[in-house]
Amino acid sequence: MLRAARLVLLLISIVTARVSAGTITGIVKAQGAPPNENAGGSSGSYQSRRYKFAEKVDYDRLTDFVVYLDEPLANVTPADTKSVAITTQRNAIFDPHVLPIAVGTSVKWPNEDEIYHNVFSMSDAKQFDLGLYHQEKVPVLIFDKVGRIDVFCAIHSQMHCIILVVPNPFFTKVDANQKFVIKNVPAGTYKLRAWHERLPSVTQEVTVPATGEVRVDLTLGLTTLPKY
Repeated sequence: MLRAARLVLLLISIVTARVSAGTITGIVKAQGAPPNENAGGSSGSYQSRRYKFAEKVDYDRLTDFVVYLDEPLANVTPADTKSVAITTQRNAIFDPHVLPIAVGTSVKWPNEDEIYHNVFSMSDAKQFDLGLYHQEKVPVLIFDKVGRIDVFCAIHSQMHCIILVVPNPFFTKVDANQKFVIKNVPAGTYKLRAWHERLPSVTQEVTVPATGEVRVDLTLGLTTLPKY
């Protein structure tokens, strides 16, 4: 009888935990530094022909934004080695360019090209060198530390990707319409971070309801950088 009662309480707690979860949704935008009023060519054109073809950043077309809860969650089981993500070497690039994963996730590194590649990183969060290999093997690495890992190929200079290891499974990439959705977040108050590889991150406090949605719109920009 006691065992049955404990089982019922456990089932109730599981159902309650599933019900007490909300959704975070919103839009992420990027903006560049404001124009310098003292500089020439305020319209965006260069005075000198020397820089006529210098490419400028189009902040409206930036991709690979990531949004995630930026803190460990005590009541959430972390990822383990059974959680597997894939970064493929294809057409002499890494696909995807940005791969967000929860800490503890394993990543496979298949090479689908007909040439050799070398995969390595010197990042503090994870240093490794998978050596030269073709299609004869698929290395697997466990990422057990939160942080940004820049990965390169020692042979091909254009090959670069980023493994962004976040502290919990509540993360997502922003879609082509600048929208994001993070579902099944336990009710509570958290730090929500928006990240991009070439912009300062933005963090905002968000309170997730037990049911329903909360909307958070975030803008990443260069307006807060120090002046030199």
